[in-house]
Parts: sequence; structure tokens; C-alpha cells
Amino acid sequence: MSTPLFALDSWAGDPMHPGTDTPTPVELVAELTWNQRKQRVRVLIEQAHQILTDALATHTDRHTIVGTCLLWSGGNDSNVLAHLMRPLATHAVHANTGIGIEETRQFVRDTAAAWGLPLLERHPPAGSDYRSYVLEHGFPGPAQHLRMYQRLKERALRQVRRELVTRPHRQRVVFLAGRRRAESKRRVRVPLHERDRSVIWVSPLALWTTLDLNTYRHLHPDTPRNQVSDLLHMSGECLCGSFAEQDELEQIRQWFPDTAARIDTLAAEARANGVPEERCRWGWGAYRPTSRPRADRRRKTGPLCSSCTAPTLWQQAAS
Repeated sequence: MSTPLFALDSWAGDPMHPGTDTPTPVELVAELTWNQRKQRVRVLIEQAHQILTDALATHTDRHTIVGTCLLWSGGNDSNVLAHLMRPLATHAVHANTGIGIEETRQFVRDTAAAWGLPLLERHPPAGSDYRSYVLEHGFPGPAQHLRMYQRLKERALRQVRRELVTRPHRQRVVFLAGRRRAESKRRVRVPLHERDRSVIWVSPLALWTTLDLNTYRHLHPDTPRNQVSDLLHMSGECLCGSFAEQDELEQIRQWFPDTAARIDTLAAEARANGVPEERCRWGWGAYRPTSRPRADRRRKTGPLCSSCTAPTLWQQAAS
């Protein structure tokens, strides 16, 4: 059994009036009545908008805001974020990693189009793509996760920043991310907002629990749902495999055989290119005899790769 991130005996807040420091332990949220849970989410919605307001007040510093971008993976958290913040967004941003489930990408495209929200779908630059890496080094393991984030997502986001921020000394852009402190130990201290040069990062859902997300969907049944997330309990927009679980590829193959077939083809190409056999297996890190998954997951990861840090995520999804 996993250890709770936020112990009940050390939490002194009010679940009906969540603060901006430590998320309410999910056990307390589960004890609320349905009406209380709805009221709590209404408070969290107000809080989410206040987080953005505070971020702008703190980091704008007489600069012009040239865009407010939803970072949209197509997963459950980002779908709630997109529905909640879309009236304030100028763009949606999707990092096409080149190694993901196409149905998720199409879901993001279709939903953004239905909302009339301009979508900036960006790919890793030439030479940074996943296929090039695998053909040279093989599939990545846990130690390569941060590198994968930098190659597949971070560089795509840099493209967006350069496109929107043409005068860095006078302009800034807002990136709205669905990061939550209750997701994993690595996310416990995720900032509500911070600035990285000309980018203002904002996490409006930082204090939400999974139960709060579910309640929001009940209150707002038009919140978009991605079939991939419903089937696999993850967005599937990035399948780099660094932190893959055992048999994860077979679970993907069951529902999305075309995606699994592309991975199989890439494995065959890597093998033909002289890559060592062990590295020609997608998700090989999960099968090492001396693997230490908990230690591996303490390695530094990218700020948008939260699902990769939960040790039991895939087992929970499979069950």
C-alpha cells in the first residue's frame, strides 16, 4: 500500500476552505457529502482564477502579456484545466512528441477546433526527435527521462515562446499547466506560479485532488473526455518508455494496436542499426533483474511529466 502524500494527523486545514499551501488529504475529501464536495470545488474554481490573477500581478512587471496558453496533453487533468480556463486562453499548446497515441492528438485538435481556440501543435526540432534518438542509442531507460523531456517537450515549448514573444525585454507569455501537488512526491512543492525568463508558469489546479477533478466533471458534463485516458488512465501523448511498467506495451497493444506496431517497427529498425539487444526493447528499464524502480523515480523529471513519477500508476490503471 502506498504511503499518503499528506498525512491526516499533520494537516490542520478546512477541506471546505482549502488553502494555497498543502492540498487537502484525499481521505478528508472522500468523507464530505456530495453537496459539500460540490461547494468545495466551487471554492477551488475561484482559487484557480485567483492564482492566475496573482501570477500576473507578481510577474508581469509592466511587460505586455502576448498570450495565455493552455498546455494541453489530452489527459484528464489537462482536460479539466482546458475547460476551466478556456475563456481566458488565447491559445492551446500541444507538444507532439512523435511517440504517442494519435487518437489523443486528434482529440486535442478536434476539441480546440470546436471551441474556436487556436492550437499551436509543435514538434521537436530536427535531430531531437524520438526516432533519431532510438536509432542511435536505443529506447530510453529511467536515467534518460529528463533528456526525453528536454528533447520531446521542452524544445517544442521553446518554439511557442519564440513565436509569441518577439520582444523578450517587453513581452511575456503565460503557460497554464495542469500540475497538481497531490499527484506525486515530486509535485508536493510545485509552485502556484513562477517565471522563467519571458514565460510565466501558472498551475491553477495545484491544490486539487483527483476527487475534485471528478466532482468538476459532474458539475460540468461538457468537460471533454479523451477515450485514451478512459481506457489507459493516461493521456498517451508521450510514450517515451523511460518509466514504463512491465506489460505496459501489451496493454497499449490491446486498445491501440497501430501505436504498438509503430513501436515494434522502431525496435526492428534499432536492431538493424546495431543497437544492443537490451536497448531494443521498449520499456526495458522495467525488466532489469536488479531494477530499483523507486530509486529510479527519484531522478529529476520534466515539469510536465507528472504521470511518469507515480510508482503504481500503471498497476492501478491495469486493475
